[in-house]
Amino acid sequence: MRPEPGDLLRIDGRASVQFAGDRALTFRVVSVCDRPTYAGWVWLTGYVINRRGNATAKREIYVQLAGLWPATTSSAPKHSPATRPGASRRDQGDRGAARSRSGAACSG
Repeated sequence: MRPEPGDLLRIDGRASVQFAGDRALTFRVVSVCDRPTYAGWVWLTGYVINRRGNATAKREIYVQLAGLWPATTSSAPKHSPATRPGASRRDQGDRGAARSRSGAACSG
């Protein structure tokens, strides 16, 4: 699975050993780094999503593409920013901000 901004993923030990067991998390992708990495791996920037569907922390994670799976819909927020009443495209932020060419990861 090749993630895209907006995807809601379950990140667990299949994606990286650092997320095994009780360290698994639900993750909303904000950006996918296009810098070259080891084959089959990718840097993702996004937000950890709690059981209520709220973003709790922004993170950059390094994961295996083969270990990425869509999260169940029970973890999804009730309203995404795009469907929130009165929301506009400007409310979505700068999706390209995390595509910096400096540093170990793609941070914006």
